[in-house]
Amino acid sequence: MSLTLSLDFQYTTSIEKLWSALTDSSKLAKWVANIHTGQAMENDFKPVVGHHFQFRTQPTEWWNGIIDGEVLIVDVPNLLSYTWASGEKHTVTWTLQDLGDGKVNLHLEQTGISNAQALGGAKYGWSNWCGELENVLEQ
Repeated sequence: MSLTLSLDFQYTTSIEKLWSALTDSSKLAKWVANIHTGQAMENDFKPVVGHHFQFRTQPTEWWNGIIDGEVLIVDVPNLLSYTWASGEKHTVTWTLQDLGDGKVNLHLEQTGISNAQALGGAKYGWSNWCGELENVLEQ
């Protein structure tokens, strides 16, 4: 049985600025960080369908420090989807919705999660990262 993580975050920003924070490699490196060390993850992400990318951090005895992905959908500035593979392979989909009055809703859906422990880890990780994303948007 496959589990799905579904989270929503609201930001006071423009949809264009939020899109840029989700798709610009240098901005991603400011908020997608190693959960244990806080060190930014280097990446070679590009919002181009078919592009293969990696996020890289220090390996540990339990993990090689690499997340592999492939961009699946790019619909500027509304929808971004890619695979996210670190051990098991998931699909991450971001949906952006302009709420007006300078607010944007960011919906995250991560599918293909194999068990409750992995679901909890994904929720913890994305919740932390999306908090850091808010700091990037304020810059």
